[in-house]
Amino acid sequence: MTQQSELVFGPVADPSWRWSRALTRYREPHHGRSIFEIFITLVPFVALWALAWATVHFGYWELSFLFGIPASAFLVRLFMIQHDCGHGSFFRYRRANDWVGRFLGVLTLTPYDDWRRAHAVHHANSGHLGRPGIGSIDTLSVREFQARDFWGRLRYRLYRHPLVMFGLGPVYQFVLRQRLPLGPILGDRVAWISPMGTNLSIAVVVISLVWLVGIGPFLLVHGPIMLLAYCVGVWLFYVQHQFEETYWAHECEWDFQEASLHGSSHYDLPAPLRWFSANIGVHHVHHLCSRIPYYRLPQTLRDHPDLRSIGRITLLQSFGCVRLALWDESSKRLVSFRDIRGLRR
Repeated sequence: MTQQSELVFGPVADPSWRWSRALTRYREPHHGRSIFEIFITLVPFVALWALAWATVHFGYWELSFLFGIPASAFLVRLFMIQHDCGHGSFFRYRRANDWVGRFLGVLTLTPYDDWRRAHAVHHANSGHLGRPGIGSIDTLSVREFQARDFWGRLRYRLYRHPLVMFGLGPVYQFVLRQRLPLGPILGDRVAWISPMGTNLSIAVVVISLVWLVGIGPFLLVHGPIMLLAYCVGVWLFYVQHQFEETYWAHECEWDFQEASLHGSSHYDLPAPLRWFSANIGVHHVHHLCSRIPYYRLPQTLRDHPDLRSIGRITLLQSFGCVRLALWDESSKRLVSFRDIRGLRR
């Protein structure tokens, strides 16, 4: 621990709220930097999309994937800008955040206002075993899983299977689920206006592009870009909370600050992946203070090195998180289905 950190926080074991208080000074966005971030993300995405279409147009459709793969990475980054707008952290003014977020929601197929509300619920309930998983990945404790009947356990196993979680799940979420207001918010006016307004805008953009380039080239170019971006986005969201030494608790034990700091990972990615994911891997800091713009998150780690080791997982380590599916309350860690078979024996 550095001397500066000791002066501010005292021992490492001090309550998490001390970190929250210290991080507030990083919340102020820089409008020039924010506009620059949009420019260096949106322009390359459009250029790569156009290059991918050109290869298809001139008969070299196989080469379109060489441009489509980086285009999907820039699309993920556009979603991260939309994510910051949803937290009100990208610009000082809410109207600027909201309208930039709505515009980007058309590109990412995400109804901004509806998503912003669901994501706020995720932040408010992250790591809480007893509250609905709106905007989160459903996680059962070992006891809850074992209390289910055969079909309940089978449904949960299928839900947590990698092919469903990172294959069918992203397609369902972005292509189908976010097109219609379903579930308990069916009668909510905002829940209708946000997706329907986004759907109308998407339809205008898609019809215009199909009219310009044709439906075949459009699907061949845009389909793989969107699919890869969806899968990467769900993976990032998954690994930010589904790691072995995360934090889950019931009502009597749950604490927002502890859940934010210890229930969110520091996904320590290589520099290029950090850039394309807009530093979302510094997720424990983001949950402690969601008003920090993503381009200021690395500064928090430089100023407070103690934060680097909390919940840290590397890219290689993160692949092992796929098998984790249940919260073991006795050992306070996420375990796999195979682990609980061993516990029963």
